[in-house]
Amino acid sequence: MTSQTKLQSKMQAAASAPRWGDAVLLIVAILGLWALASWFFGVTNLPDPIRTFRQIWIEISDPEFGDHLAETSKAFGTALCISLIGGTFIGVLLGSRRLAGDVFEPLLIALYSIPKISLYPIVLLMFGLGISAKIAFGAIHGIIPMVIFTMTAVRNIRPVYMRSIRTHRLTAWQGAAYILIPAAVPEIVAGLRIGFSLTLLGTLLGEMFASQRGIGHLLMRAIDRNESPTIMALAVMLFLFATSVSLGLLQWDRYLRRSA
Repeated sequence: MTSQTKLQSKMQAAASAPRWGDAVLLIVAILGLWALASWFFGVTNLPDPIRTFRQIWIEISDPEFGDHLAETSKAFGTALCISLIGGTFIGVLLGSRRLAGDVFEPLLIALYSIPKISLYPIVLLMFGLGISAKIAFGAIHGIIPMVIFTMTAVRNIRPVYMRSIRTHRLTAWQGAAYILIPAAVPEIVAGLRIGFSLTLLGTLLGEMFASQRGIGHLLMRAIDRNESPTIMALAVMLFLFATSVSLGLLQWDRYLRRSA
């Protein structure tokens, strides 16, 4: 290892140390504020961290929890794939055709601003009770951000890429697969970060209002029974899952932008 490589490694280690320190301080501060709020409002209304993590273990140890987790994972994973693939395809299509994008963009923004819960009765009528309705409701939440981010990325692609498509006489599919989508990957990942959270939200809402299985169903059942420890345990588990995946996507996004 050369001296320059050693210097770069030391600089990277020195830069990462404050980040880890800030993260630890943030976690300690959150737990401290959580415990203080629990003391102020009462443990029956807001369980403290110790009671909550104990309840998490109880929930995970429940033999039925695995089935509920598998149901939510199946619905969420399918909805996320639909949002990613469908949103990328539609975004590339609208981004590469200026007139179509100008026409549909205001419609997408208007649809995005509508509270999706108001559309759930229509989703139930179309798909019925079951996992199909949850998948559809999750995809409705996540596909629009993917379309908007991808469409914007394709519009902002450097003109030399578009000239390359024409010069090499690529078909629309070849141009999208080999040039447009790879060039738009950083923006697609940024849209995936938003679409991931909204798809998870939509799937859980679908389970809360019309389902007999899933994490959302467990959460709604705990709300009906006023079981504060269970509510907090499920909420913390969802928070930890969403935060960890979001951080991973954020690091991927930063890596892509540095490499671009």
